[in-house]
Amino acid sequence: MSGIIAQNVGRHTGLVKASSGGGDVVWNLIQTQTASASETISFTSGLDSTYDEYIFKFYNMHPETHNVSFSFNLSIDGGSNYNVTKTTTLFRAWHPEDDSTTSWAYKTDADLAESTDFQILTGSVGNDNDSSCSGTLHLFDPSNTTFVKHFISNVQNMIGNGSSRQDFVAGYGNTTSAVDAIQFKFASGDIDSGEITLFGIG
Repeated sequence: MSGIIAQNVGRHTGLVKASSGGGDVVWNLIQTQTASASETISFTSGLDSTYDEYIFKFYNMHPETHNVSFSFNLSIDGGSNYNVTKTTTLFRAWHPEDDSTTSWAYKTDADLAESTDFQILTGSVGNDNDSSCSGTLHLFDPSNTTFVKHFISNVQNMIGNGSSRQDFVAGYGNTTSAVDAIQFKFASGDIDSGEITLFGIG
């Protein structure tokens, strides 16, 4: 790690201190993984009882395949299986480059109801040279063995037709077992490039 960076939560190296007035919250860098024609990105260490909140930051996740969703799933067995039962919601803002229309909607086709499927974080990511998606996933108290495991995410995406799409996902993993691993992937094809950084919030 490279020390404490005062009043700058935009950096993804070292310990990042919250802005003035934000108390003593520190973003503790745990791990960064960089994709290069990777089928999945999995974090099988670093999720434990050290912190009550973990944040994953996605930087320019670029798919091999055109118009595919980017998704995640949780594990309670160190990554042997990614199949935690989840109940979720997803709503979306959308606006094309030509300013022809706008949309703000709840997406019932992207939510889950007691399903072990991978949860979509954003859909229709393009594989054009300048297309990608970036955003954040918060996972709360994954080592707790009393309560379900809550998460929220906010992902911005340049979709396959060049539109801007912002997807907001929230939900919970319906398990009282400790969640100790997480996996990210596109619906088909590899993760051509991109970076995911894991922080513990303390």
